[in-house]
Amino acid sequence: MTQGNNTPYLLRAARGEILDRPPVWMMRQAGRYMKVYRDLRDKYPSFRDRSENADLAIEISLQPWKAFRPDGVIMFSDILTPLPGIGISFEIPESKGPMIDSPIRTQEQVDNLHSLDPEASLPFIKTILKALRDEVKNEATVLGFVGSPWTLAAYAIEGKSSKDYANIKRMAFSEPAILHQFLSKLADAIAVYVRYQIDCGAQVVQLFDSWAGQLSPQDYKVFALPYQQQVVRQVKATHPDTPLILYISGSAGVLELMGQSGVDIVSVDWTVDMADARQRLGRNMMVQGNIDPGILFGSKQVIRDRILDTVQKAGKGGHILNLGHGVLVGTPEENVGYFFETAKQVDQLLAVPV
Repeated sequence: MTQGNNTPYLLRAARGEILDRPPVWMMRQAGRYMKVYRDLRDKYPSFRDRSENADLAIEISLQPWKAFRPDGVIMFSDILTPLPGIGISFEIPESKGPMIDSPIRTQEQVDNLHSLDPEASLPFIKTILKALRDEVKNEATVLGFVGSPWTLAAYAIEGKSSKDYANIKRMAFSEPAILHQFLSKLADAIAVYVRYQIDCGAQVVQLFDSWAGQLSPQDYKVFALPYQQQVVRQVKATHPDTPLILYISGSAGVLELMGQSGVDIVSVDWTVDMADARQRLGRNMMVQGNIDPGILFGSKQVIRDRILDTVQKAGKGGHILNLGHGVLVGTPEENVGYFFETAKQVDQLLAVPV
């Protein structure tokens, strides 16, 4: 498929075009490893202020764009952002992670949830995405993102981050009907939110089902996959040409199932060799990733070698270069810069003997 030269590079790749090099961006490319972000955080200590105040979110989203010129600029936000719009309030105390005061544990609570009206509850999203499109123009692809139903349900039911997911698994295995109703309501709301992001300017949207990697494959088929498919089906019905990416942390055991979600691109973490991932998913499925973020603490030679190895294993076309998870706190900014510089020269580097 050939796209016009005015189409941003990453979007061309995400739509299936074969390019000279894979496009590159990083999950969590805006955040605490950057001094400009830490300075702004000190001035505005509330995470929700930073992510829901349009001016601040725009500034933060553009910090890595101004520093490194990635091929993708992702909206600075949080996967829990749409929850208050359906009746689930939360806070994010600094260094503690999200906290939900009234975790969802009963049928009555699920029944009391309402549908999402993003124009009313998320007006800042339109401002952020439109500003990002205006700023980067066709030099980068603007990405939106959302949480997937299982992961949002896990936060809402646990009430906070969890190591064992005991509450949601208790519901899954003792009161599955309640959980299925909750997951379906979440899927409907997320689909509305994805479509809204696209209408506001997002050119690609990534779905994070971060906690679905904690499910066994048989439970993933029951509690995660059908609701990923529900979101994708609804989005594709109205926005068939917008590429969707699915990311799961610790996804080695469910990789093939991720490919059944209906998304266009599967984002692979670093626990799978890229050549193996391509084989398991099939050459028709595009992939993203899968470099260990810890590599960015290494030498430039190590960073360079790992980029070249990953790109060679991914093969020509159908690959977006990224980390297998977000940039880690404390990562040297100069190494992030080197990663991007090297990634953009990868076609020349692979053309000459190392």
